[in-house]
Amino acid sequence: MAAFIKFLCVLLVVSLVGKGNCQCGLSNVSINQSKTGEVVQQKPVWNVTITNNCACSQSDLTLSCNGFQTVKPVDSSILSKSGNECLVNNGVIVGPFSSVTFTYAWDTSFPFQTLSSTVNCS
Repeated sequence: MAAFIKFLCVLLVVSLVGKGNCQCGLSNVSINQSKTGEVVQQKPVWNVTITNNCACSQSDLTLSCNGFQTVKPVDSSILSKSGNECLVNNGVIVGPFSSVTFTYAWDTSFPFQTLSSTVNCS
């Protein structure tokens, strides 16, 4: 009987650990912005850091960027705008606990919001 209870405990722990790894999603993506101190065409430059705070990688990460403007070009392999959405990192995987950064220049910071991603747990 003791062996059976031990087996059930191990099974419960394994199922909880596995479930925890796959609970990643948009809430695990953080977007932080700060002024760099630089100015381009009389507009402050903003540094944006998008971080995947998940133990699993995420790909095809899209942000809402309706109305996003900049006088400083953004590398399109990092952030590419299509309509009202922006694709991060060309849709390529953002690794666990990894970040992608870019800068832009505008009067105020832009309120980027995460729209979607694909969680890649192994």
